[in-house]
Amino acid sequence: MQSPTEKKQGVYTYQSQWPVYSLAWSVRSDKNARLAIGSFLEDYSNKVELVQFSHDTFDFSTDNRLVFDHPYSPTNLMFFPSEDTTNPDIIATSGDYLRLWEIHEDRIELKALLNGNKTSEFNSAITSFDWAECDTGHIATSSVDTTCTIWDVETETVDSQLVAHDKEVYDISWGGFNVFASISGDGSVRVFDLRDKERSTIIYENPIRDSPLLRLEWNKADPRFIATVGMDSNRVVILDIRFPTSPLMELNKHKGSVNAISWAPRIGRQLCSAGDDSRALIWDVVGLGFRSEINGDLEPEMWYGSTAEINQARWSPLEMDWIAIAFLNKLQLLKV
Repeated sequence: MQSPTEKKQGVYTYQSQWPVYSLAWSVRSDKNARLAIGSFLEDYSNKVELVQFSHDTFDFSTDNRLVFDHPYSPTNLMFFPSEDTTNPDIIATSGDYLRLWEIHEDRIELKALLNGNKTSEFNSAITSFDWAECDTGHIATSSVDTTCTIWDVETETVDSQLVAHDKEVYDISWGGFNVFASISGDGSVRVFDLRDKERSTIIYENPIRDSPLLRLEWNKADPRFIATVGMDSNRVVILDIRFPTSPLMELNKHKGSVNAISWAPRIGRQLCSAGDDSRALIWDVVGLGFRSEINGDLEPEMWYGSTAEINQARWSPLEMDWIAIAFLNKLQLLKV
């Protein structure tokens, strides 16, 4: 089915039936311009929809059979993180539980509901998750119950559960095999190594007292760097894990709270940030000869203005010149 498409040079807009919050790019080499978008409805019943984009016609297409109901608004979406088309076509979603869904040509079916709390009918909300690219058998989830949980995807069981934060854990990101970072309402960034589950290392603490950190993304292409954002903050903090506790730099050109951050794939030099100021900014944060003294004075390389607060931003994992953003009921693709 062809769908409403607004075209402006380098900007392509898909209009959904629902307000859009979460989004994800497929990484399969045969589905390089397929995205999933999750609705944000103040209702138990929400939706996840698959959308295909044509690089030839710059049109979007959808299939009503590839829309599925989701309990509560999905807090995150991720496709199976492999380009290999021999892997199953699966998408994971988080909310009240972590769920795996299998995508067929004409339908999407629930494959697994991962529940680590078998003794209770209630489950603490999952705020986010990250599917390990370097180890596709494992997904790490963060939860409001202060835990980080590592799931074995094949057995659909808990591999490890770690408690180190004092408050809700809001985001989580793999940095390599066995290594991940998390952020929390306690304002800290902690790095974990599954080879030593008894310990975690605090590499940053929000200098604003009692202020949570809400977003975290480890640079997969250059794992020296982590980006994080605090609650109601217009600053993106860049950390170099070789020099913990003191930020490498802070990017402060947003005029409203930052809601989303996404590193560029492959090379990992650039970062996209988006927020309540209705702008998506693209930064060259790992440039040659760069020094932390420039700090807050670093200007974005490019910026894009939308018509409303931007909820989400995701850099295409396969094509470095495409970024997806979400605001209101729109999915927008930007060619950068």
